[in-house]
Amino acid sequence: MNKLALPGRLWLASDLHLSPQTPATAEAFLAFLDAAAQEADALLLPGDIFDAWIGDDVIRAAPPWLASVVAGLAQAGARIPLWLGRGNRDFLMGAELATAVGAQLLPDQVLLETDYGRVLLSHGDEYCTDDAAYQQFRTMVRNPQWQAQFLAQPIPQRLAMAAQARGESMSANQTKSAEIMDVNPQAVLTALRDSAAPLMVHGHTHRPARHVLEVDGKRAERWVLPDWDLDHAQPPRGGWMVLDQDGPVIYDVSPEAD
Repeated sequence: MNKLALPGRLWLASDLHLSPQTPATAEAFLAFLDAAAQEADALLLPGDIFDAWIGDDVIRAAPPWLASVVAGLAQAGARIPLWLGRGNRDFLMGAELATAVGAQLLPDQVLLETDYGRVLLSHGDEYCTDDAAYQQFRTMVRNPQWQAQFLAQPIPQRLAMAAQARGESMSANQTKSAEIMDVNPQAVLTALRDSAAPLMVHGHTHRPARHVLEVDGKRAERWVLPDWDLDHAQPPRGGWMVLDQDGPVIYDVSPEAD
């Protein structure tokens, strides 16, 4: 398994789902990036930073909303180590984007060596093994040949394909049970056992929580990162994890009242 030594005070956030339709979320995220650059020793964003990512070439002529996010990431990346993980919405983030913002790309699963101890970090969608249809899709879109064929299409066509896929996904999810779209307990136990990590951190499910588990007689924890929505959710929501030698703590975004 991929390993990464990251001492100090780590900040982690995922599932921002930034898009042209999320200006308030983007504004809060930019403020978060500025705070992280001042207070964190490293920043990790393990997936679904964007609601859709159709290829790194979009940053060459980025629309204003995206240009501001890229600039904010670059400002943070110039001040502290920045790591980008790929989620189920932005799995096409690649080297061009990472270079542009001064970041490095996280592998799908990574074992962090932190001041708190070993931490298994991922986006989390790989643990949703009960959703067979999604896992088939996940395997397909992570195939290099499929990605090359998709990226060879013009940007407007890619945008249309992404919108169609999102619509089909939303429709399919309406018929799926909540349990199917959550992590599979056995998949979680297997990952914790294989990694020998007492702490797992992931996003994806939009079910922020702290779960206490037992793995082969030893205590372990699974923390789910909050998702962000300051535009359409009531009340607005969002948050991040700070992890240091004392362990993980979740902080909520507190948007100012209009």
